[in-house]
Order: sequence, then structure tokens, then C-alpha cells
Amino acid sequence: MKYLIKEVNTAMEIRVLKYFLAVAREESFSRAAGVLHLSQPTLSRQIKDMENELGVTLLVRGSRSVTLTREGMHMRKRAEEMIELMDKTVGELSEQEQDIGGDIYIGSGETHIMRRIARVAVALQREYPGIHYHLFSGNADDVGDRLEKGLLDFGVMIEPAPIHKYDYIQIPGKDVWGLLIPTTHPLSEKTSISPKDMWGLPLLVSRQSILTNTISGWLGMDATQLTIVATYNLVYNAALMVEQGLGCALCLDHLVNVQDHSGICFRPFAPRLEASVNLMWKKYQVFSPACELFLSRIQADFDE
Repeated sequence: MKYLIKEVNTAMEIRVLKYFLAVAREESFSRAAGVLHLSQPTLSRQIKDMENELGVTLLVRGSRSVTLTREGMHMRKRAEEMIELMDKTVGELSEQEQDIGGDIYIGSGETHIMRRIARVAVALQREYPGIHYHLFSGNADDVGDRLEKGLLDFGVMIEPAPIHKYDYIQIPGKDVWGLLIPTTHPLSEKTSISPKDMWGLPLLVSRQSILTNTISGWLGMDATQLTIVATYNLVYNAALMVEQGLGCALCLDHLVNVQDHSGICFRPFAPRLEASVNLMWKKYQVFSPACELFLSRIQADFDE
């Protein structure tokens, strides 16, 4: 794959990046020009100048539609990140001239311990109505990537996580590993799941969990030798697959409704396998006043 061969010139205006994203979204210069209130020749010239500056072709111009080249797809991802970061920075600068308010960006894996952070967030927002939260859900890789790029202020990560790379505080409480099981499955009759129950069992696993040593250590052997019928990123859709009988899902407790008539149940591992959860942020991070206040309230709550 041919990647962008030049870095985006820092002098390139955000305006032109927005033009490019509009064309990519509308798949048409004429429709994008209408949305942007520009003439089509002006828009076409701006995008062509951008391609010349980068030294690559970003768009394939067809008779009826416009499609992205591989370089164009890479550029779209980077342009979205740059615009998001610019908007976030502008918001932070404007906050400094106002009463405490503005935006707090939090990324998190799936964990019921997020409720602890939610309680603090709600109490703070009631005191300072100008504070707004933006939540991003993903695995540790997704959250870490956005933290590194400055798109998140805080990340909630389930261990094992690269805590050495960040400043962090451990959130009180533990997550518990186990299996989501159809209520019609024989294992649903058990109160807990042992390592020997796992062998030959069709499993749905998160990509992150199977690549760590946590599960392998509990099993006593390489977890990749399990019978894995599917991988998932977030557990909601995996739970639907479990309900329909594809297999049992390796996951944490309290993430899926397993009340009466749900068709699925959760059984913890035995010996018990727990995971700590940490609130992380970049080292030497310069926070907005809203983020500083949020962190101080979190620390005070966790110290109680």
C-alpha cells in the first residue's frame, strides 16, 4: 500500500480539510459544493491544490461519483482527527475566559465500574451546568490511541493495561471474569466455570483478552488453543450471538442484562479471576479548568 509520502503542511488550512471531508462524505463535487455553498470549480481547484501539495491522488473522479484512493482513505481518517483536535483545542482556550464549563472527553472499555465515574460526573455537571461530557467506547488499544493523539482527556482501562505510559489512579472495585451462557446450555446449571469446562467449548472472545496472559494464566495453558468461533470488540452484539446459540462469550460481569427471560446467564470463573480498572491520562497533560476540577473530584471520591 502506498502511504502519504509527505506530512500535511502545517500551513494547510483546516478549511481545506473540511472541503475534502465534504467531498468524501457526499461522494460528489457538485453535492459537496452545494453543502459548502461554493462553486464546483472553486471546490475542485482547492482539492486539486491539496493533492499537489501532498504529492498524492486522494480521489478517483468518476463520471457519476467520486471515490477515495487508499491514500484518500488514510487522509480522511487523519483529517477527521485533526479537525476534532482543533475543535477540542478551541473549546479549551475559550473555557479559560469563562466560568468553569466546556468539554471533557472520556474513553472507556466496557466495565460496570464506570458507574463510579458516572456518579462523580453527574454531581459535577449539576454544580456546573456548562460542563459537557463526550464518551468514547472501545478496547484498550482504541482508547490508548485516542489518548496519545490528544482526542481524549481521560481513559478508563481494564488491566492488563500499559499503565507505565500514563499518570493514573486505580478505581475502587474489581471486574470479574466469566462466561455468558445460553440458559439452555448444560453449563448454565453450574454456579461457576472451571478451566476444564472451557476445553472444546465454542467461545466468543474479545480480541484484547485473548492476546493477554491473564486468561492463559488462569487456564494453565495458551488461551489461543481454545475453540474460538468468533471475536468481538464490544459485548452487546456478542451477547446476541450467545442468545442465538453460537457459543459462550468470555467477558466481564455486569455488562449484559441477564435478568429473567433474557435467554442468557453469567457464570464467574473458579478460581475467581478479577481485573483492576484505572483512570489514566497523558503524562504532563495540561488540563482545562473543567478537566482539572473533574480530576480533583474523582480523586476526592476515590479517597473516601
